[in-house]
Amino acid sequence: MKYLSLLAILLISTTTLFAQTEKELVESTITKSKIEGHIYFLADDLLKGRETGTVENKIAASYLANALRGYGVKPNPETGTYYQEVFLKKTTPPQRLTLSLNEKEFKEKVVIKAHKMNFTGDAVYLGFGLEDDYKGVDVSKKIVIVKGGDADNTGARAAYGLKKEKEALAKENGALGILELIKTETKIWGYIAHSFKGDRLEVLTEEIDQSTKEDGFAYLWLHDEYGTYALDFSKNPNVPIKLRMEGENIVPVNSQNVIGMVEGTDPDLKDEYIIYSAHYDHVGIGEADDTGDVIYNGARDNAVGTTTVLSMAENIAKYPTKRSALFILFTGEEKGLLGSQYYVENPVLPLDQMVYCFNSDNAGYNDTTLTTLFGLYRTTASQNIIDAVAAFGLTAIDDPAPEQGLFDRSDNVNFAKKGIPAPTFSLGFTSFDGDVTKYYHQASDEADNLDYDYLFKFFKGYVLAGRKIANDPVTPVWVEGDKYEEAGKALYKN
Repeated sequence: MKYLSLLAILLISTTTLFAQTEKELVESTITKSKIEGHIYFLADDLLKGRETGTVENKIAASYLANALRGYGVKPNPETGTYYQEVFLKKTTPPQRLTLSLNEKEFKEKVVIKAHKMNFTGDAVYLGFGLEDDYKGVDVSKKIVIVKGGDADNTGARAAYGLKKEKEALAKENGALGILELIKTETKIWGYIAHSFKGDRLEVLTEEIDQSTKEDGFAYLWLHDEYGTYALDFSKNPNVPIKLRMEGENIVPVNSQNVIGMVEGTDPDLKDEYIIYSAHYDHVGIGEADDTGDVIYNGARDNAVGTTTVLSMAENIAKYPTKRSALFILFTGEEKGLLGSQYYVENPVLPLDQMVYCFNSDNAGYNDTTLTTLFGLYRTTASQNIIDAVAAFGLTAIDDPAPEQGLFDRSDNVNFAKKGIPAPTFSLGFTSFDGDVTKYYHQASDEADNLDYDYLFKFFKGYVLAGRKIANDPVTPVWVEGDKYEEAGKALYKN
């Protein structure tokens, strides 16, 4: 009995010592000066917002590749460099577009799908533009006007989700195009306009490449902040319209994911990889703010996340974990999760060796006592994360704004769809407003208005959490009943 008691005390002491040692390993490589150095460079005006496909985006990629090289991280095993070429196509929207409704010019509009057109005649208002709305209505060779979304959800996200269905219905009924009225506040419309008025990028595949030929259909979104246009058109569904629009210009574009790896130390567990990921692109040049600033620097989104992964890479390169590490810094996230989409279809190592993706992406923060994780309790690694951030005085919470769909709006979701457990580690917030939306996709998102004392704790929490997951003898999986559990079982054949 005495022997068992001594053994128990010894085991407890050893566990405590190991935990302290892991924390000390983290603290030995992370400093505020390094954090500031990376973020200030990535968010510098000279990089012009790191928009995918630009020279400045490539400069950022080169900076990241050389950081990994300097840490002693091994390059992409497939190419021998720190890059993975990502092949995209760039679609430039029409430069000339005029629209009048009821003989009045309509200014707040964006092109979802362009087609060279010079149309004068009547448009037909069709409610939401769903199947029942077409019954008994002749829209052949006409433009249809519809409300965004459906009866259950009229928001912009719902409208985007129904876009393909509405387009297909309009084409089946012989319409030439759709004008969709988006009921949303001015600030949200500003995000939409910024996104769609710029060049659109897509992954270049054989299927997409063959579909670039115009099919004679046009699709526009119109801002209807209070729903007044929809109300007026419902009273008189035949609307005089003039629409003149140029076609699109489509060219190929190359960008880069930045990739490095460190082999694990355990003879068995080193065949399992933890992915540490973040996107390094941002939205580039946009409309001027009140100060005249047009550069959207993206310090929070996502120079912070990028630097989090660099901190992880430096630490693991110096103190390798039992499992191997794959570091991926994605391009094209702001253009539709393109870098991660390309990666999961073209992995440099087999996906079934990737047992976890620890993504880091950010919009902003409004509570410096927290770190927020999208999907915290959806994997069995949650306790490792909770304990790690607590070691540096932070509390880990799950997504406080599920209505925003943030789990599905970052690169982690492309790995989740393949079955890989993949939460996103983010700055602490209790609601998606205030100091979050103040900086999110705004020119004000600068390196000099960040709280680096908070970031110091945040970064150490991420690195310790990654180390705990990578050293845990139990492989992390989706929790039972998660929507991606079956994909995980199929991937790992268990």
